[in-house]
Formats: sequence, structure tokens, C-alpha cells
Amino acid sequence: MSAVWRAARAAVRRRRVQTTVIGLVVLCATTTVLLALALLSAASAPFDRAYSAQRGAHVSATYDPARVSDAQLTETARRPGVAAASGPFHQAVVTVPGDWLWMPRGPLTVVGRAGPDGPVDRIDVLAGRWASAPGEIVVNWDIGGSPYEELLGTKLESPGLPALTVVGFATSMSRSAGAWVTPEQVTQLRPASVQMLYRFTDASSPAAVRDGLSGIVAGLPEGSLTASQSYFTLKKAFSSRADAYLPFMGLFGVLGLLVSALIVANVVSGAVVAGYRHIGVLKAMGFTPNQVVAVYLTMTGVPAVVGCLLGTLAGGALAGPFLQVAFSGTETGNAVVNTVDPWVHAVCLLGFPALVLVTALVPALRAHRLPAARAISSAGVSRAGRGLRVQRALAATGLPTPVGLGLGQPFARPARTLMTMAAIVLGVTTVTVSTGLTGTMLAYAETGPGGGGPTVTVQTGAPLNGLPSLRLGDAEIEERLRSLPGAREVRASALSQVSLVGYTQPVFADFHRGDLSSYASRLADGRVPRAAGEVVAGPGFLTERGLSVGSGVTLELDGRRVSGTVVGELVDGDARAFSTSWETLRVLAPEVRARQYQVGLAPGSDARAYAAAVDALDPGLRAEVNEFGSAAATVVVGFSSVFTVLLSVVTALGVFNTVLLNVRERRRDLGMLKSIGMTPRQVMVMTVTSVTGVGAVAGLIGIPLGMVAHRLIVDNVGIVSFTGSMKDVWHAPQLAGLLLAGVVIAVLGALVPARTAARTTIAAALHTE
Repeated sequence: MSAVWRAARAAVRRRRVQTTVIGLVVLCATTTVLLALALLSAASAPFDRAYSAQRGAHVSATYDPARVSDAQLTETARRPGVAAASGPFHQAVVTVPGDWLWMPRGPLTVVGRAGPDGPVDRIDVLAGRWASAPGEIVVNWDIGGSPYEELLGTKLESPGLPALTVVGFATSMSRSAGAWVTPEQVTQLRPASVQMLYRFTDASSPAAVRDGLSGIVAGLPEGSLTASQSYFTLKKAFSSRADAYLPFMGLFGVLGLLVSALIVANVVSGAVVAGYRHIGVLKAMGFTPNQVVAVYLTMTGVPAVVGCLLGTLAGGALAGPFLQVAFSGTETGNAVVNTVDPWVHAVCLLGFPALVLVTALVPALRAHRLPAARAISSAGVSRAGRGLRVQRALAATGLPTPVGLGLGQPFARPARTLMTMAAIVLGVTTVTVSTGLTGTMLAYAETGPGGGGPTVTVQTGAPLNGLPSLRLGDAEIEERLRSLPGAREVRASALSQVSLVGYTQPVFADFHRGDLSSYASRLADGRVPRAAGEVVAGPGFLTERGLSVGSGVTLELDGRRVSGTVVGELVDGDARAFSTSWETLRVLAPEVRARQYQVGLAPGSDARAYAAAVDALDPGLRAEVNEFGSAAATVVVGFSSVFTVLLSVVTALGVFNTVLLNVRERRRDLGMLKSIGMTPRQVMVMTVTSVTGVGAVAGLIGIPLGMVAHRLIVDNVGIVSFTGSMKDVWHAPQLAGLLLAGVVIAVLGALVPARTAARTTIAAALHTE
């Protein structure tokens, strides 16, 4: 092995081009695949670990105490299939005032519980302590780095109920309550329901959880179960944003793997062909066939290991920020989502060198079978004759001689040409997907309240935002905003928490009135809400609750209810929130006024001048100019652009290696052509043309593949429903430009070897004769 290592090390130093190509290919592919695997792992593993550590509930069930007793509920813990249970806990719904702990006005589910521990749903206290006396409350609030200690002692004063002082902040992965008090305290809050938390022996699927709950309910009075929440619903909400990135990250990961395999196979195959004399010399010196194979595998493995190490480091550095963006806006509880699991690093560190070695093994076996005498005798023999017939046919068409000779060269090495073409096809596919995603995401980012012009958001006075009370009334503010120069449309909104009857967790309702034309542009299906009870929501909200356009819903706030219908689906939206009409607010909370205004200005208007004019209207108003941009669009466009550049560069390096091998194999032919009068310029044209046709054919194949991949990605992003106009991004000029992508990649890869061939002198080319 010492001799094998010395021979391989010398080959690595001598074949710098092949070494560099393999290292860069593996580096880029490792980085891409590590990010994809990290996202895939983070979509489930942190949640499962945190949920298991807290013994989270597989089902949180809410019962009507008028129909079922505490003794009957306690008995359900011993039903077949129930592994553990906590409860019964009595729960009440308390209305919190607006801006209490920065929460919007609305219901807060408060549960009476003696302590944070228990067989199910062990709650983590983040700051302070658990409630142990009357008048104390612990809030389920994971605010990630905010000053918990400064907020301890905050009082919750709800009309008609005793005041409660915040003595602790906690988090429950089960989302079993909005806050907790002592069992004695909850009786003073007039509880209207009872909670039971269950863990099942079989919770492997949503169907198993449903069956477990059905077994419990079967022995209880009819109608006693009023609501339930499955652990799978929480898990889906946890991973919804990350799942949206998986299709495009997975695609680039697969493309990186395929490009790596093709180029490594091409490089090693070319190294074997170009190294016939080297193989013959090694065997003449006494190297066994297996040792020769080991030399070529080691020669390939060294840059692969280096590239894999660097790619793993690069992917690890990028993974943290990327995962933070992917989970932004998600309630993560105590799940850690910005770190990469060790198995992801292990898979990349072990898998990529193994992939390279397996890919290199097939061409390396050619060196195993090649006799020493044949290897030495054939080292300088050109094999261009296999393309001679094609070159003669092309010459008969009247093409310039360098062009005809160049177009015929790929037929001399058909296997090498096919591998190079396949790599270019993948490169063109990547460029096509990236172009389509960029067009789709830019169109998606433009769907906003401005309708094409600048926008201004106007906040009204509130204690927590540092603004004094308003002097102007609600209707008067809207009238003044419309009268200011540049205003084109004004939409007023108010945010509140409401209960969706039949579901355990409260949701956020965005009530709005005013101009809705640009708001309608955000609809993927249906229409804007007009009457009381009409609702529109994003795909995440609808999917998690099993709703769709046309489904009936019932909203509740402060004891008032309104029944309605889902009349539209938004392009996107928070999975915890929906939008509805101002008429709905008049039924549920007629005393609430608008808290925010979105003002769309005419194109060309001075948004900052308008904001200054708004600030002058009332000290209780604060206007901010909206800077358009979407985090999702920025991430997708940014990462797809980076990966496209990386894979395009790697593909061009593969072409570079192929053309360089062809030039070295045809040194004698180049010398003879120059000796009969071919100029250096003609040599360059011939060499570049040898891959131009391959690039053009690859473009014709890669473009439709990229278009199909683009449609698969945009149709499977769970948190966004792209409209038809966002998906239809392909136009004739754009497709014509993409057709040139394969040619551009091929030409860029061929330029340096072409210049080398043009500068080769006749004496140097014929030196081996």
C-alpha cells in the first residue's frame, strides 16, 4: 500500500485539473445535500424530541361538564390503548384586553392545574414559578429571548373576573392551554369545559390517534366531547414552513448528486484513457491489477474527501441561518431547530466519498483489465477515426472545415460525449428551474396592498407602542387618510383572537374594511369576504383544520357567535390566522375600532412625504413606509441562484475536463492539421465547436425537464397556493435565452483548452512521433 499511496499521490499532483474538478464537484454537491438533509431532519426530529421529553399529549380532548362527570373522565385513563393520561382539568375562557403582553384582544384559554408535572404534558417553566395561590397565573408564552423577568408581575384584568398576576412563563409542546392557574382559582373564572390529555400505546399515524380517541369516546355520553386536538396537527403546523422549502432543496440536492456522479465517472474514465502509458508503466514495474485500481481510486478519493470536508463545513455554516429563516414565525416551543443533527454530517462525510469511489470503480476496472504491453503501445494512438465518417459527411454539406471537424469530434468518443451531455442537461435543468422559481417568487412577492404603487402602514395609539391616545375618531382618521395627496386606496383592519367552534386552539382574526381591490389580488381561489361570517385564509390554515372554500365555520368572541362560510383561499398566510369582513366584527365586538390602516399610494407618489403628513394629523398615529420584500421569496431566489451558479460552474468544469482530454488525445492530429495550414483561430473554432452541438442538444432536453420540475415544486409548496399567473412564467424570448444556456456552459468550459490547443506548436504536437 505504500507504493500505491506514493503512485496515487504523484498522480494527484500531476493531474491537477482532474483533482480540482472532483474536489469542486464534491464540495458543491455536499453543501447542497447537507442543507436539504438538515431541513428534512429539522422538519420532524426536533419536534419529536421535544414532544417526547415533555411527554406531550397525543390528543388534547375537551369535554362538556354538563354531559360527563369528572369520575367518568378519570375512568377513561384506564381504557384499552391509553398509555397515560392527565386530568381532568377544568378550563375557562378569559377575554384579555388589547395589547396585554403584546397580545391582540380576544379569548385566552385558562386551565386549572396544580403543577407543571404529570404523566402527560410536562410543562417547562421558562421564568418565574408555577401558580400556587389565588390571584396568580402562568402564561404559555415562548417569546424567544425577550425579557421574561421584566414582564413578571403584569396584571390581567378582565371585566367581571378577579385580577390575576403573572408569576411565571412556561411552554407546552402540546399547546394544551394559553395559561394556567390553581384548580381553586379556575372555579372563580367560571369554567365551561373540562380537559383531558392522553397518550396512546399506538400513535404511529393520524388514523391510529383517531381510533384511540374513538375508543375513549365510545363509552361516554353522546355529545360529551366538544373538541379535540391531535399531536399530528401540531407537528404539521411546526413543520409547515420548512416543508415548503423541501421540494426545491430536494431537487437541487438530487441534481448535485447526479452531476457529481456523471462528472466523476467522466473524469476518472478520461484519466484512465489518458493514462494508458501510466497504467502500462505501473504494471511493468510490478503493480498488480488490483494495485492499479487502488491507485486510481485513491487518486479520486483524495480530492473527494477534501471536497467533502469543505462542503460539510460550508453546509454546516449555512444551515443555522437557513433553518432560522425556514422556521421563522413558527411556534417552536422548546424544540431546537437551528442545529444540524450529527447523522446529517455523518451521511455526508461517509456517503459522498463512498459515492465517488463507487462511481470511479467502473472506469477504474478498465485499468485492471488492460495488459501492460497494450497499454504502452496504445498510449499515443489517436482514436478519432470513429468520428471520421461523420466529419466527412459534414464536410460535404459545405460547412467551414473547422466547424465540420469540430461537430464530428463527439462521435469519436460516444460514451464520453453522452456523459458530458448528461451533465450539461442537468446544468440546463438547474438554470431553467432557477429561472422559473425566480419569476414565480417575484410575482408572489408583488402581491401586496399597494397594487403596484408604494404603501404606508399607519398604526394607531396604544400603551405598548409608545403613542398617546388618539384625538380623532375612527371614521375621521380614515377620511383624513383618503384626503391626503397621493392616497389611492385605504384599508382599515383590526386584529383579535377568536374561538373557532369545534377546535381547541384560539385563532387570530383580521377584520378589515375599505378598498379591497389590491387585497383581492392575493386570492388564489374564491372572492373577498363581504357579509358577516365570511372568511378567507391561507392554505396552511385551511389544511390544518380540514377546511376548503365552501366549508362552514362558526366564530365566537365574548360569548357572541356568528356562523359563516370560507369564501376564498389566500395565496399565503399565517396558519393561525384568517381574514374576515368588518361586518363580522360588528357582530362579535362592535365596540372595537380599527388599529391599523394600509394605504396604497398612486405610482410615483412620495411615500415618505405621505408618512410625514400622517404623523402631523394626530400624535396618536404613526406611519411607516413599507419596504417590499418577502423572506420566502428572498430565500428561494437567493439559494436557487447560488446553487445554479455552483452547479453551472461545476458542469462547465466537467466540459473543461472533457475538452482537455480530447485535446491531449488528438495532439498528433492537431500537429498534422497545423502542418497543412490550419491557423490557431481555426483550431479554436474547431475545439469550441466540438462541444457547441452537444450543448445545444442538451439545452433542448434540459429545458422541458426544468419546466416540469418547476411545476412540480410550485404545485407542492404547502403554505403557498400560487395562482396561475405566478406559475405561467415562461415566454418565447425567455425560452430562447434558456436554449443558449447549454451552449454557454459548453463554450465556457471549452475556451481554456481551446486556447491551449491553438497555442500548441507543430513540433510539440508531433514530439511523440
